[in-house]
Amino acid sequence: MLFQNSLGFAQRLDAEDSLAHFRDEFHLLEDKIYLCGNSLGLQPKAARAAVEQEFADWQKYGVEAHFEGKNPWFHYHKFLTEKTASVVGALPHEVVVMNNLTTNLHLLMVSFYRPTSSRYKIIMEGRAFPSDQYAMETQVRHHGLNPDDCIVELYPREGEHTLRTEDIMAAILEHGERVALVMMGGINYFTGQAFDMKLITAAAHSIGAYAGFDLAHAAGNLVLQLHQWDVDFACWCSYKYLNSGPGGTSGVFIHDRNAKDTSIPRFGGWWGHDEGSRFQMLKGFKPTPSAEGWQLSNAQVFPMAIHNASLEIFERAGMQNLRSKSEKLTGFLEFLLEEGNTKMEFEIITPKNIRERGCQLSLLYKENGRAAFDRLLQNNILADWREPNVIRMGPTPLYNTFVEMWQTAEAMKD
Repeated sequence: MLFQNSLGFAQRLDAEDSLAHFRDEFHLLEDKIYLCGNSLGLQPKAARAAVEQEFADWQKYGVEAHFEGKNPWFHYHKFLTEKTASVVGALPHEVVVMNNLTTNLHLLMVSFYRPTSSRYKIIMEGRAFPSDQYAMETQVRHHGLNPDDCIVELYPREGEHTLRTEDIMAAILEHGERVALVMMGGINYFTGQAFDMKLITAAAHSIGAYAGFDLAHAAGNLVLQLHQWDVDFACWCSYKYLNSGPGGTSGVFIHDRNAKDTSIPRFGGWWGHDEGSRFQMLKGFKPTPSAEGWQLSNAQVFPMAIHNASLEIFERAGMQNLRSKSEKLTGFLEFLLEEGNTKMEFEIITPKNIRERGCQLSLLYKENGRAAFDRLLQNNILADWREPNVIRMGPTPLYNTFVEMWQTAEAMKD
């Protein structure tokens, strides 16, 4: 699409936007342009009523709310299953909502990182989000191994900011049968680069390794096809693009072939035990033959109520529609920023190819980056600062507008 740098053009794009009405379903920050959906999504207006419903049932029924009330708590996680599967491109029995992101990552590592004397390496992106770095490090140490020997971190070529797909493929093949797990982010939090999960998964499988992904910045952002891509496992948070509140509950994907395999080692818990015999209270863990077999405890009802309210918005909007607007919204902001960056104060390090990014632009400053970030704040534009010198902007299709992109670029010219 050919963009124009004018307020009128931005207004026309907003008038033509078939998703514009979803903005009214969120509590917007007064007099602020919010570009931090990649850190914490805005609150859906339906979230409060969803939680109040569970408070009301708790008040009215007490423990019987597990079986009475509008949304019986006993099966609460199941209310999210179909909608979650739709967001990540999975079969319903391949997903479950439970716990928090890093907890789930560790639980999945128990099952899918089982090093041997010959196959023990983990391949991951360099400068991954700290939780991923720490999870890989401590999982390796848990097995009595040295992270320096086991973890292979991939970095861009000199003078570049993002990884080339061919370099990822080459590293996987180079380490070959010594690799137990390829564990990547779906999108790198710092640069905004989206990785080719289908190709990475195929490469991992070609050497006999598992392929897993942290989708914290990809779920609710990219159109995902986890089942079709043959991904072994993935997990994600719900508080970024999925707008489900700070510390919100997490989602898990485990591919059909693994989900049904009850022989795969895991940490057991009551709610992962076979549903048909769960209340017999007998010893001897018998996993449910689905992603639910990785559950530990019963549903986190209140955060799940918020998450369900948000997922209902995604169900109505449709991930493909959201992605189409996202590409246009981010592309428009990129066009405006590049046109206004006459002094070359910054470089956009997020890939230019729309297939290699989500709704994020990372601006790398040579100097005075913090001053530029503070200037945005003074203009009531809330972006995200990452040390040492990057401003991250996350134009979110559910509630950001094209006029806001134009206003942001104008403020950066001043």
